[in-house]
Amino acid sequence: MKPPLSLLNPNMPSGSGSLMWFRKGLRVHDNPALEYASRGSSCVYPLFVIDPHYMELDPDAYSPGSTRAGINRIRFLLESLADLDSSLKKLGSRLLVLKGEPSEVLIRCLNEWDVRKLCFEYDTDPYYQALDDKVKNYVSAAGIEVFSPVSHTIFDPADIIEKNGGRPPLSYQSFLKLAGEPSFSLSVELSWTPPVGDVGRCEILQVPTLKELGYVEKHQDEFTPFRGGESEALRRLRESLSDKEWVANFEKTKGDPSAYIKPATTVLSPYLKFGCLSSRYFYQCLKDVYKNVKRHTSPPVSLVGQLLWREFFYTVAFGTPNFDKMKGNKICKQIPWNDDDKLLAAWRAARTGYPWIDAIMVQLRKWGWMHHLARHSVACFLTRGDLFVHWEKGRDIFERLLIDSDWAINNGNWLWQSCSSFFYQYNRIYSPISFGRKYDPNGNYIRHFLPILKDMPKEYIYEPWTAPLSVQTKAKCIIGRDYPKPVILHDTASNECRKKMGEAYALNQRLKGLVSEEDLRKLRRKFDEDEDKQEPKPRRQRQKLIK
Repeated sequence: MKPPLSLLNPNMPSGSGSLMWFRKGLRVHDNPALEYASRGSSCVYPLFVIDPHYMELDPDAYSPGSTRAGINRIRFLLESLADLDSSLKKLGSRLLVLKGEPSEVLIRCLNEWDVRKLCFEYDTDPYYQALDDKVKNYVSAAGIEVFSPVSHTIFDPADIIEKNGGRPPLSYQSFLKLAGEPSFSLSVELSWTPPVGDVGRCEILQVPTLKELGYVEKHQDEFTPFRGGESEALRRLRESLSDKEWVANFEKTKGDPSAYIKPATTVLSPYLKFGCLSSRYFYQCLKDVYKNVKRHTSPPVSLVGQLLWREFFYTVAFGTPNFDKMKGNKICKQIPWNDDDKLLAAWRAARTGYPWIDAIMVQLRKWGWMHHLARHSVACFLTRGDLFVHWEKGRDIFERLLIDSDWAINNGNWLWQSCSSFFYQYNRIYSPISFGRKYDPNGNYIRHFLPILKDMPKEYIYEPWTAPLSVQTKAKCIIGRDYPKPVILHDTASNECRKKMGEAYALNQRLKGLVSEEDLRKLRRKFDEDEDKQEPKPRRQRQKLIK
């Protein structure tokens, strides 16, 4: 299945130059900004700026990468840029790469080059909103035309919010009702673009390698199997759509989170995140499949439903101040989470002593991706299920390590899984033992990502601390020496978490959401006092286990 084809006339009348600023939208298909930049222009400057905010090496980070992005995501981005450069060369152009603070670099280029049109895909992320305001202020004064279409999402979040009286819809169903059926025309596929103009004194770079950015890839036994770029995105899409029965019967809740040789989903999320794949084109392809099957699943569990979840979170995030925080976020429950860096570090380092949780966290570090139900498991475990650690801290780790890290969706899912917003059934907790066993009773997923446990009998693979010492010895894995003891006892911890969540919810209800810092401190002190009164004391027990 190919994107719709329409030829740009190579003999179009010449005009002044255009600058096409790539950020996301790293593709040629369905790219209205690139199409508009090419239309009626004598030359086009396709520009990507290497932003130190995301890309600069952080030698002190807990794993290779920058402060905000792990090495898997940086590699994925560089592969996507190289693929984009290759596609542009086939159209008679190439990608221009510069390095620096994006708005400063862009303004310098606009001063240097003869540009009358600036084109870039609209971005709802707060970081890019601030950048765009700087740039728009400059180009407005300079008399340069700006074209910034909404093409990273199917709907314009601002339109949905306006339909709802200026407020974002806070439930999926209300979003669907407001949004209705999308109405869009896919952008034409370009067969030619105007050449790159004179770059003047600007020192243009090639797409850099990791090494050129200062990254020294240390030995690692496994890397992400997912390669970046539009070409790979369209190949994966074709492969997924070729099994029409699978597409028609897809149900999100029935996927297997332990499937890693062939993941039980499309793995198109990183390509959507970077815009290597147009969400609008994906949506249209799915609708075409649905037309040719007798029956198919529907939102929220269908594949179209997954795209609409993405739209929902983008809309709520765009319309909610401080969406990525607990404080100052009107839709977020105020909860006095633990401030326990040791528990957070154990979770991040895959040292909780629960193999299902630790295997998922190893997959995150090595691949930068896990199945959505695996993400739910570890997010619930960190927050309301077991450790009662603040969701923002888990969010930060996901944000850095995931190759599909997306500001709106990542924050939305952490708000959801911590029962801070959207979902409030905090009594429903993912078991770190039985949930994984349901899908993978033999523990093959654990054996792959935690090879220290590869010889542990399946009876003990999810609870290795219960294995007799003779079994541990035979499996060459002594718990407490070769693999950690559990940092908490799940049954005790989950009951405590339910109690704390109940009290926090009662406080929020009593104060109608207007919970002060002092209110949270008082409730935190009460939690600590309750723990101190218990026998055996969970806090001392936890400290003993974590050593």
